[in-house]
Amino acid sequence: MHFLFNALFLLAGIKWGDWRRWKDYYSTILFFIIGDLLYSCLLYNHQLWAYQENILGEHILRNDLIISLMIMFVSYPATILIYLGRFPQTIWKKTFWITLWVILYSTLELLNLKFLDLINHFNGWNIWWSVLFNIVMFSFLRIHYKNPLLAWGLSFVWIIFIFYALKIPLEKIK
Repeated sequence: MHFLFNALFLLAGIKWGDWRRWKDYYSTILFFIIGDLLYSCLLYNHQLWAYQENILGEHILRNDLIISLMIMFVSYPATILIYLGRFPQTIWKKTFWITLWVILYSTLELLNLKFLDLINHFNGWNIWWSVLFNIVMFSFLRIHYKNPLLAWGLSFVWIIFIFYALKIPLEKIK
């Protein structure tokens, strides 16, 4: 099923992504990927969520890391090419655009969690944390595009907040 979701993101990226300006978005794509890689490394021994495959391709998509890498290198670039490539100018349209993406990502996660059993939550994480995370993530992605240093600084503060709020023991960091 993860193959299907990633294929849909790829097709959407091909159709609606701003490919003419991909170089402008490249550093934000890397920021997005690095954030997920950082999560995977720091919380390897204390996961908050993990992917699994049980519908299609379970022999290829054997574990969370393989699925995460596929998402990072297929869905994330497609997301950025659409999200930043079509980012509106007025404040109300910006708010709507961010909200639309938060709803899309949160709804996909809820479907994967409750109905398809393609993701699991652990250690205090739940769908409401995911919604908050998506709000922060899509806001930070736009901030990164406009001001990368500010986005990195805010991300550091966000990581500290998550560690504190979810009481993640420092000895669990890999």
